Amino acid sequence: MKVVVAIHGTRGDVEPCAAVALELQRRGHDVQTAVPPNLVGFVESVGLSAVSYGPDSQQQLQGDVFERPDALTAAAPSDWLRLGNPLDALRKARVAATRGWDEMSQTLSSMSVRADLVVTGTAYQEIASNVTEVRGIPLAEVHYFPVRANTCVMPVRLPTRMVRGAYAAGEWMHWQLLKPAESRQRRILGLPPATTRPVSRIVGRGALELQAYDPVFFPALAQEWGAQRPLIGSMTLQLPTEIDGEVDSWIAAGPPPVYFGFGSMPVDDFAATVSLIRDVCGTLGARALICAGSSASDDIATTERVKVVTSVNHAAVFPRCRAVVHHGGAGTTAAGLRAGVSTLVLWLAAEQPLWGKQVQRLGVGTYRRLSATTRKSLLADLRVVLASNTSERARAIAGRMSQPSKSVTTAANLLEGVALAGPPA
Repeated sequence: MKVVVAIHGTRGDVEPCAAVALELQRRGHDVQTAVPPNLVGFVESVGLSAVSYGPDSQQQLQGDVFERPDALTAAAPSDWLRLGNPLDALRKARVAATRGWDEMSQTLSSMSVRADLVVTGTAYQEIASNVTEVRGIPLAEVHYFPVRANTCVMPVRLPTRMVRGAYAAGEWMHWQLLKPAESRQRRILGLPPATTRPVSRIVGRGALELQAYDPVFFPALAQEWGAQRPLIGSMTLQLPTEIDGEVDSWIAAGPPPVYFGFGSMPVDDFAATVSLIRDVCGTLGARALICAGSSASDDIATTERVKVVTSVNHAAVFPRCRAVVHHGGAGTTAAGLRAGVSTLVLWLAAEQPLWGKQVQRLGVGTYRRLSATTRKSLLADLRVVLASNTSERARAIAGRMSQPSKSVTTAANLLEGVALAGPPA
């Protein structure tokens, strides 16, 4: 079968889909991928063919908050107040949400000729939905948090009808941002004008929506959603890095460190953040392994107590740490819990506080916004995370987490089933 995997976002969005794409390719299927230009090299390095799809996702993250596709959900009230004129915010959000739309539609239209299935994510899902509609082929999505209407993530328990109405309102408002670009795309594809919001069309067509996170976080969701949105666990390639040996030697030279990392998220003043980590860990008598990720780190020296690296293999490093401190990405959160170590989420944007809240609910750590973190708060949070009872709960939770290899196999089986069945009647 021919399967097209079109995913936009950071490496945290792309890597899980690359893992299942590799499994489908291993099974003999023709798999073609489309990813942001900054991740084409990464996807090709693991053995997949890839083409550029949409804007550079790292540049989006490093731009102003209102130049990112997740601007509306990531913004704090203070961000809106800074803009002054709300119309300016809406214009910027519309430009951000539809940047590269026409080119992405053209790319996916070309790739999907004679395809049996298109797999996408929530970013730019509308483009894939319209292309698969005109092609008459199935659509599947990979979600990294509960993005569809549900009663499990609300801070208070609400009636189902009220929850669905709230989600529908949010989806409708988001559609208003996309409408000019989507209407143009549908006209070019020869589709009639849409009269309902994109999410309702995607769900109405019966698209398979793989929930790439563990049921342990939302135990009631599996029953609420059923087979159309199976919770399969997180997927990852668990790739080694060039400095695994160096990191291994440093860890072995002393007591287990506390890991700090923020994934693809840019940290405004990384040097100041490192200084804060040094200070607090020094007070606690702990060593710190800091992953700089996309932040500049060339002028930060490594010592016996603090080591700064550009990347690590989470699967290899996390089990050897006392605790992990990170931005709250879905994949990183799952990796920490699989390793059986407690977690401090210092979130920056989007759905990251949702994962922090689940960490706290499970009793395996706590969370706070990074920009609100001080020396006093970091000391207090790390004392909670490093407490013996928190560590014990983290070790217990590890046994309930799904293994990535099993999650990948489950995802591939489900995707094959959808492709073989063809589009719903």
